[in-house]
Amino acid sequence: MLSLSALLAGLVWLYQVRAIAVPSSPPSNAAPVDPSLVSISMEFFAFPGYTQLSGTNNCLANLASLRGAQPAIRIGGTTQDRATFDPNLQSPVNYTVASPADAPASLTYGPSFFTLASQLKGDVTVGLNRQLNNQANSLSAGTRAKQSMGNLFAIELGNEPDLYSSSSPIAAGKGWSESIDIASEAKWFTAMAPTLGNIFQGAVYLSWNTQTLVTSIGSAALKTIKTISRHSYPQSACGGASTNLPSLMSHSGIVSYVSQYKAEATAAHNAGKKFFLGETNSATCGGGGISPTFGAGLWIIDYVLQSALIGVDRLYFHHGTIGNCAYCWWGQNAVFSPYYGAVFVSEFLGTDGAKIAMLDNGSTAVAVYAVYSSSNTPLRLLVLNSNYFDGTGTRSSTSVTFTGLSTSSGTKQAKRLTAPNATSRVDQGAPVTIGGGGTFGSNCIRAGTEHTESVPVSGNSLTVSVQASEALIVFL
Repeated sequence: MLSLSALLAGLVWLYQVRAIAVPSSPPSNAAPVDPSLVSISMEFFAFPGYTQLSGTNNCLANLASLRGAQPAIRIGGTTQDRATFDPNLQSPVNYTVASPADAPASLTYGPSFFTLASQLKGDVTVGLNRQLNNQANSLSAGTRAKQSMGNLFAIELGNEPDLYSSSSPIAAGKGWSESIDIASEAKWFTAMAPTLGNIFQGAVYLSWNTQTLVTSIGSAALKTIKTISRHSYPQSACGGASTNLPSLMSHSGIVSYVSQYKAEATAAHNAGKKFFLGETNSATCGGGGISPTFGAGLWIIDYVLQSALIGVDRLYFHHGTIGNCAYCWWGQNAVFSPYYGAVFVSEFLGTDGAKIAMLDNGSTAVAVYAVYSSSNTPLRLLVLNSNYFDGTGTRSSTSVTFTGLSTSSGTKQAKRLTAPNATSRVDQGAPVTIGGGGTFGSNCIRAGTEHTESVPVSGNSLTVSVQASEALIVFL
């Protein structure tokens, strides 16, 4: 028979209680929020295919309506460094693959590629080839992009050059290193800026620290750089590598992981440049088994907010080969579980959110955030319980009491994001919902009915309960 102390310990695990004071104005750790904080990256060769999916416009429109601004789009990735511009090509892209699930080893693209890009509603960054060392071809492509695209925001020259090697054509048989890449970026930027303008997205590194480029590329080249890009994937699914969902969605783990980029963001801002996670998602090489899950959706919420807090201006979540992309938010007649997280964090930030603050200390599994208006008034609270629940055993719950509210009585409304468990997948029939019944159809049009929960206020405080692997917004 269980002892009384063991029984009480079990009850504490099942139902933890926390008290959080809500600051009446943004605290010192608050950070501004870019209207396009949640943005999208599309793999270069796959981009024209995404424009043919009904889900693309609808999924982007949903996010835009929640934030009052269009998500920015970056078109690039591994295949931008395999692509050659052909001004006479009639189709947007031309390539052959053995299987539709494959990415091409080489491809050409034509002027209509940029026509499609010009029809996107947000800022668009286009990635061009540097690895093949054909500056004239990339300049021709950039010139056409500038002529065709009124929404052109920036141009990348090369993707993840930290993965180039001495055998890459750009190395010209002389080896490859970080310092050589920085000199190469400087040479290409300064040569092309007179034609294209000071429009370049610098670095685009997966593993190298972008601070080195910012501080050593030289004033002439730095002047041509508009933004700094770092690529970020917390886990790897390459070559059969093992991925771990509890680790991915852990709040304290996310706080620790994201902190590595703070100094890079600060260096970029000190140089007058925006700092982006210009390609990111849950795991490299398409994402693996953790990526299409509800837990990955919860990770998106926490990851986006933590990134903003350390100075990331935008996060571009990568979308790869259509039909072979575990971390994609939508695909051919399908919307996946992670998209629900993107929508939920966008609703939390809202059209009126100007600053966010973390109200917990970042050391536990429960994340607590507040979003503030431009007039420094608290608008909404968010509680995310990142404790991992896989559907077995008893689902634990955490109760959070918020004190210091501006109202002493009455009720507030709350909206819940939930699923049967962290591994739930919409594409396998699991009921992931917002507000109890809100879902998305296969074309990313909202379906079902969302409801809010009434939360009583007493003595300028209220209490909410959030289960493991679940999130809740409180509207103040």
